Amino acid sequence: MDPNVQNQQSPQQAPVQPPAGDEEIQVGKYKIKVVRDACIGAASCVAVATQTFKLDDKNKAVVQQGSQDPAETILMAAQSCPTKAIIVIDTETNQQVWPS
Repeated sequence: MDPNVQNQQSPQQAPVQPPAGDEEIQVGKYKIKVVRDACIGAASCVAVATQTFKLDDKNKAVVQQGSQDPAETILMAAQSCPTKAIIVIDTETNQQVWPS
């Protein structure tokens, strides 16, 4: 093998690991929880809020720490879920804003 030729395979990303249970994660002013038993992997949340949601290796939505999506985008993503599997709580008011 020529030492000047680099391996051109793309690095594989580790699969996103699911959170333990249906834990709440703080993102901006919201606490977000994905009810994993209700998630069908439609990925509409992923399409709307690409920095907040991803599908894991079980094709279930998970919330990513460090999201920079605006609060309005996160709420729209939750509202796009066909099974209402995403719960959104406003931490400023401690009220559940979705599903209402």
